[in-house]
Amino acid sequence: MSAAPTTPPAPPSAHRRAFITWLAVYPTITLALALLGPYMNDLPLVLRTLILTVVVVPIVAYWLIPTLMKATASLPRRSAGA
Repeated sequence: MSAAPTTPPAPPSAHRRAFITWLAVYPTITLALALLGPYMNDLPLVLRTLILTVVVVPIVAYWLIPTLMKATASLPRRSAGA
């Protein structure tokens, strides 16, 4: 017995992906700056930015965005005709 083929769900719109990315990035950067900022005050801007991105990007890319994408997967999507 074979299962009926299913079509994969449509990917989220660019607007939804952008919002989810912002929702992950903004609070993460804010928290990282609050925690690491006092320790990095004397460092040059380029080094502070490097440290901040080394901490924030993996958290956002590998944990927060996938988690938020799964959490919002069941939300209704606007149809193409709407």
